[in-house]
Amino acid sequence: MTMLSNITEKPKYRKPEWLRKKISFSAQKEMDQLLQEVGIHTICQEAKCPNISECFSKKNATFLILGNICTRRCTYCNVTTGKPFEVNDEEVLQVRTAVQRLGLKFVVITSPARDDLGDGGASQFYKITKDILETTPGTQVELLIPDFKGKIESIQTVVDSGAVIIGHNIETVPRLYKVRKASTYKRSIQVLKDIKRLGGDKVKTKSALMVGLGETEEEMTQVFKDLIEVGCKFLSIGQYLAPSGDFQKVIEYVKPETFALYKRIALDMGFEFVHSTPYARSSYMAHEYLSNKE
Repeated sequence: MTMLSNITEKPKYRKPEWLRKKISFSAQKEMDQLLQEVGIHTICQEAKCPNISECFSKKNATFLILGNICTRRCTYCNVTTGKPFEVNDEEVLQVRTAVQRLGLKFVVITSPARDDLGDGGASQFYKITKDILETTPGTQVELLIPDFKGKIESIQTVVDSGAVIIGHNIETVPRLYKVRKASTYKRSIQVLKDIKRLGGDKVKTKSALMVGLGETEEEMTQVFKDLIEVGCKFLSIGQYLAPSGDFQKVIEYVKPETFALYKRIALDMGFEFVHSTPYARSSYMAHEYLSNKE
């Protein structure tokens, strides 16, 4: 295995050149207005994604269903933590309306953790996906799900929804899992394994990793192996950026050469598609994974 030395640097007040991405608020205006009119949230807005201007200008968005309040308090995530509201009965129609008004052919749907619900929200994923597929012919759906506390019934529900990709993010290496509250590495790996076991060839599985939290190349490589062993063939790797000073600190800014190295290692292991760049996120340019175009 090729090793790179001195490929990271300690964070400074100013981000390195490769992380100085410009945000155009004017490019977001039209999308913000539409989403407000429809009454639906996106993870792009809630998580303060650095790609929001680029994606919104192309009318790409990842819909956040089941509200915008999470029942877990992960130390890297900007989504609000608290007591969620009841499930919105109008949400199926709201998502359908947004999809049709935007003319989307590939839709990504995610949610906060909803540990207050018996099925973790799996039935809402199912209803919304089925509705899109039935009312918007030619559109494909990708789901990015929480772990549902590992409940096999919930995983079966999302597998049966008709989504072509079902993702669950590993986020980081086992040693650093303290940043993921109420989650375990073992459970997340098992969720991906169960999705593939239940879905077979009709479902592709996908995961994502943040770097810059202090992980090592050896730890990352082991996670790649674990993902391959459970049939996960799609992977994104991106730089962790703290939403503010109140969140988990960035330990290092990983250089582009390292992202290229991780991509090469992962592809050599058998991944079908790997998006590994500083600004890669789990849903960024999601339609490219099936087309295998970068």
